[in-house]
Amino acid sequence: MNEFVPAPEHRFTFGLWTVGWLGRDPFGEATRAPLDPVETVHRLAELGAYGVSFHDDDLLPPDAGPDDRQARIVRFRKALDETGLTVPMATTNLFTHPVFKDGAFTANDRDVRRYALRKTIRNIDLAAELGAGVYVAWGGREGAESGAAKDVRVALDRLKEAFDLLAEYVTEQGYGLRFAIEPKPNEPRGDILLPTVGNALAFIERLERPEMFGVNPEVAHEQMAGLNFPHSIAQALWAGKLFHIDLNGQSGIKYDQDLRFGAGNLRQDFWLVDLLESGGYTGPRHFDFKPPRTEDMDGVWASAAGCMRNYLVLKERAAAFRADPEVKAALAASRLDQLALPTAEDGLQALLADRAAYEDFDREAAAARGMAFERLDQLAVDHLLGTR
Repeated sequence: MNEFVPAPEHRFTFGLWTVGWLGRDPFGEATRAPLDPVETVHRLAELGAYGVSFHDDDLLPPDAGPDDRQARIVRFRKALDETGLTVPMATTNLFTHPVFKDGAFTANDRDVRRYALRKTIRNIDLAAELGAGVYVAWGGREGAESGAAKDVRVALDRLKEAFDLLAEYVTEQGYGLRFAIEPKPNEPRGDILLPTVGNALAFIERLERPEMFGVNPEVAHEQMAGLNFPHSIAQALWAGKLFHIDLNGQSGIKYDQDLRFGAGNLRQDFWLVDLLESGGYTGPRHFDFKPPRTEDMDGVWASAAGCMRNYLVLKERAAAFRADPEVKAALAASRLDQLALPTAEDGLQALLADRAAYEDFDREAAAARGMAFERLDQLAVDHLLGTR
């Protein structure tokens, strides 16, 4: 169907590390050869993507000399210009090299922390040069396995210090970048700092420039903690802090699977797309997935195409659900419209004086009222399955 064909206006983006994943895992070596970032840009453009994101090390080897570095940047920019793809987001690899074995911004070793900041600042310059508007910060190594190894209160001081310094740098340079913190509960560390969206939102309010910071929630990460991802996104939207989002698939509380979007908890994916399309989010729909080790390069691109197709199918299904007259009637029967009404718009004193609110309230009659949620939910399932 034509409406399921991706186009740049859908704002679908991919990281170089996604389709470029070699298929290496803790139990097996790589199953695919490295992918040239320039080829990635061209192939994503052919699939209908809008943009591409990168870690510094995805694009530029850490030991690249000045001439090699500049040549790689020129090739990459040329590919962007030829295809029309943008770079909406960039980030820094602070987790692969052994120097980050105890973290980056919260490493116990002060010299490692200073190196991590300089490495990040260097890539912020490139991100700004390529037009990125969001800089994602994932603290995959910022954590501990032993209670004695890390004073978490002091580590949070160091994390705050790092983000305050980065925000100061961006402000002084006039870049206009915003930062998006990406929470994750565990893996690779046993316990990672800022494990959920709620933790990140609370932390942001302690920063010197909280207006420059939001969150970059990932489907798999919140589900690894057993949380409802659409609920976390709703809170981020409510707080005005959904700066970016990572879409993929996850099946239950286990290791980070990074399945293609739509290949995990499909019910939550349905409600997520419904929320993103109706909740005012205008940023990229970014896919942070890993094509399985079983796939050759044809399978890699089929997996990437599947992410976008599944989003568009769910978008169409969610729109049909909202337009269905029976759904509208079921929503009314569920009294959802009442939730939008202030509970005590007449103020505290009027509430205390209202006998109907307590003394004359018939709680038995209220308790006996059905909510009609099952009918509403079945209608959603029918639309999700395409039977309506």
